Amino acid sequence: MTSEVAVSARPGRLRRALEELGPGLITGAADDDPSGISTYSTAGAAYGFGTLWTTLFSFPLMAAVQVMCARLALVTGEGLAAVLRRHYPRWVVWGACAVLLAANTVNIAADLGGMADAATLVLGGRALWYHCLFAAAVVAVLVIASYRAMARAFKWLSLVLLAYIVAAVLAQPRWSDVLRGAVLPRIVPDRIYLVTLVAILGTTISPYLFFWQAAQEVEERNALPPGSRPAIAAALDAARRDTVFGMFFSNLIAFFIMLTTGATLFAAGQRDIQTAQDAAAALRPLAGPAASLLFALGLVGTGMLGVPVLAGSSAYAVAEAMGWRGGMNERPRQAAKFYGVLAAGTGLAMLLTHLGVSGFRLLFWAAVLNGVLAPPLIVLLLVACNDRRVMGPQANGWLLNVLGGLTAVVMAAAAVIALIPW
Repeated sequence: MTSEVAVSARPGRLRRALEELGPGLITGAADDDPSGISTYSTAGAAYGFGTLWTTLFSFPLMAAVQVMCARLALVTGEGLAAVLRRHYPRWVVWGACAVLLAANTVNIAADLGGMADAATLVLGGRALWYHCLFAAAVVAVLVIASYRAMARAFKWLSLVLLAYIVAAVLAQPRWSDVLRGAVLPRIVPDRIYLVTLVAILGTTISPYLFFWQAAQEVEERNALPPGSRPAIAAALDAARRDTVFGMFFSNLIAFFIMLTTGATLFAAGQRDIQTAQDAAAALRPLAGPAASLLFALGLVGTGMLGVPVLAGSSAYAVAEAMGWRGGMNERPRQAAKFYGVLAAGTGLAMLLTHLGVSGFRLLFWAAVLNGVLAPPLIVLLLVACNDRRVMGPQANGWLLNVLGGLTAVVMAAAAVIALIPW
C-alpha cells in the first residue's frame, strides 16, 4: 500500500515541478541565443575541449545573479529598472538602461544575422528576406500574444536546444578527453584566448537577462488571482528552484555546443570559422548531414526565443525607468510607448545587420560587449539586494553576496585583461 501511494505521488510531484518552471527556465534557454551559440562554437573550434571548464565555472555565478534578480522582483513587485528609479538617483537608472540598450541593439542585430545565415544554408534564398521575416515575426509575437501564451510557447521552444546534445553525440567525441577538458581548467596566456573567455562570460551572464527575469517574475505573479498567490517565502523558494534549473540547462547546452565543434572542427583543423554557414556546413562532412542540419535549425529556433527576450528586456527597462504602463499582458493601445520601444529597438537592430559586418563576428563581439558591460550592473544589483529599504528581511545572505561579488570581480578583471593593448 505504501509503495502504491509513493508511485502515485511521483507523477503529481513531477507535474508540480514542471509547472513550477517558468521565468528561470525561459531566461536560461534564451541565454543560448545565436550570439551564445556562435560564441561557444568559436571557442570549441579554436580551442577544442580546452574551454569546456568555463561552463562548470560560470554556472554558480550565473545562478546567483539570476536568483538575486528573481528575489528582487518578487519582494518589491517591480522590475529591476523600476527599483533603481524608485530608490536611487536618476543617473543610476538611466546609466543602467543606456548600457542595456546599447548591448541589446548589437545583440539583436547579431542574432538576426545569424538566424538569416542559418536559414539561407538550410532553405537557400537571400538573407535580406529572412532578416525581415524574423524581425517581423518577433515583433508580432510580442505585440499579439498574452504573457501566458508567450510563456507557454517559450517553454516548449526551449526544447529546441536539445538538438545540440544530439549533435554532440553524432560528433562521436572521445569522452575521456571531454572529461579532462571539463574538470581541468586551461588558461592560455594569449590575448585572443582571453577575449574568448570574456565573450563566453559575457554571453552567459548577460545584462538583458537581469532585466528580463525580474520583469517576468512580476508578470508571472501578477497573472495569478490574488487569492491564489503563494506566500512570499514559498514564492522565493519556487523561484530559486526554477532559476537554478534554468541556469543549469543553459550551461549544459553551452557545454555540448563547445563539445560538438571541438570534436569536429577543431579536430579537423578548421579552427577559424567566420560565418554561421561555415560552422554548420563544416559539420556536414565531419559529423554527417544530420548534425549540420540540427546545428542550423537550432540557431534559428533559439533566435526565435532569444530575440524576443532581448527586445522585451529593452522595452521593460525603458518603461519601468520612465514609469510608463507596460507588460506583455497590456494591449498595444494601452501601452503604446512600451511596444514602441520594442519595435524601434528591433528596427534599429535590423539596420545594423546591413552594415557589411560578418554576422558571425558580430555575434561574437556582441558577447564581448556584454562581458564588458555586465560588471557595473551586477554591482548595482548587489547594492539593491543588500538595501533593507528595498528588500527588508529578505536581503541577500552571505552566499549570494560572495557569488555575486565574485562574478563582478571575475568579469571586470577578464574584460580589463583582454581589452587592454598588449
